[in-house]
Amino acid sequence: MNETPPPFSDSQPKTSGLAITSLVLGILGVVLIVVCVGPLLAIPAVICGHIARSRIKRSGGAITGSGLALGGLITGYIGIALGVVLIPMMAAIAIPNFVKARDTAMRNQCVNNLRQIDSAKQQWALENSKDATTVPTTDELDAVLKEVKMADFKCLKQGTYTINPVSENPTCSIPGHTLSHTDSSQ
Repeated sequence: MNETPPPFSDSQPKTSGLAITSLVLGILGVVLIVVCVGPLLAIPAVICGHIARSRIKRSGGAITGSGLALGGLITGYIGIALGVVLIPMMAAIAIPNFVKARDTAMRNQCVNNLRQIDSAKQQWALENSKDATTVPTTDELDAVLKEVKMADFKCLKQGTYTINPVSENPTCSIPGHTLSHTDSSQ
């Protein structure tokens, strides 16, 4: 009854490391498709899956993991397919929104410049008792601004500023870059 266990043998089949790698890369390829790196992982998943399946077939049963390799192939191909469809779709949505946000930021900066020019113009008119039809020069506004100069005010879309008379808001040559009466009172 005291039987000794059979000696350890190396005849146990081993699981293919490439099959495991293929499955892991395939799963990551599908999951990380949202951050646009999915296809970069899905392509090696497919390659590893094909190599693993080929080695498993040639091993004569010494290597297992055909199912893992198949799973890696499937998830890899899904990751590639999703990348081909989703990445261009996400780009088509994101790029116009980035452009619109950049244009809005440029317009807001221009309107803020117009606000500062208008404030300097109003202060100049009060300090020098000028009437509403008088147009100050850039040098006169520079004296009021002190810390910044009129030359520092630039429209980011290459528009040019016109100071205009005290009774009118300053303007920018770019359409839509306008200071309304409600903006100048803030």
